[in-house]
Amino acid sequence: MLLDLLHWLTLPAPLAQRRLGYVRDSVQLASRSRRCRAAWAPHLAAARAAVRAAVAGTPGRDTAVVLGSGLLDDVPLADLAAAFRRVVLVDAVHPWRARLRARRHPNAGRLTADLSGTQDLLLSRGGALGAMLPPVCAAPGTDLVVSANLLSQLPIRPVARLEAAGRLGPWTAAQAEAFGRRIVAGHLDALAALPARICLITDLDETEEDRAGHVLDRLDLLYGVRLGAPERSWTWTLAPFGEVARDRRLLHRVAAFPDWRP
Repeated sequence: MLLDLLHWLTLPAPLAQRRLGYVRDSVQLASRSRRCRAAWAPHLAAARAAVRAAVAGTPGRDTAVVLGSGLLDDVPLADLAAAFRRVVLVDAVHPWRARLRARRHPNAGRLTADLSGTQDLLLSRGGALGAMLPPVCAAPGTDLVVSANLLSQLPIRPVARLEAAGRLGPWTAAQAEAFGRRIVAGHLDALAALPARICLITDLDETEEDRAGHVLDRLDLLYGVRLGAPERSWTWTLAPFGEVARDRRLLHRVAAFPDWRP
């Protein structure tokens, strides 16, 4: 708890990211990743392998962009830095662990950006979704763009915040679902418009089950958006038994597309 508080207090981040809760989310993610290191290891290895497959199939070697770089646990940064002239790590918050890892690679830089397109809306600065990708994604010379376990995360904070604040008036479940779907579809549309090769890795749904293997609940993390058959897929034990409850665990189904196109 004290370590989390220290990270929250000292982590460099714009005021908007603090107000919107992204710094807290980043600190909590780092904490859970430490507790669940063993349970997460197969998922992280599979995600890194998918990115390596995308690198191997990308002919250009100028710039690679990683969207949702986060802790960099699921990103083979050393491989990217060795393969490309420049690597741009993009996220709303860059935690200390990722900052220290990136410093080992002189050609790896950080870019802070709102990838949900909702920042102005959430801060009452506008009434519409904004740009979801930074200009570097479409810049000449950008050969690979990786969306790293990001897609399902994009709607979480905006949907929860707008529901709680009543920013758009009283919400029905259908309206919240539609807004989440807009964010997911918007990210995919923005990726589809890029000339670069796209590596898309995302969790699709969450299953809650007990120790007997009975399914207690299932949640569609992409709000009904369908991606088609992935090249690779696996199950991620997001919360093993004892993490959220003694007799329950959360499993995520993950899909990877080393060369994604809609």
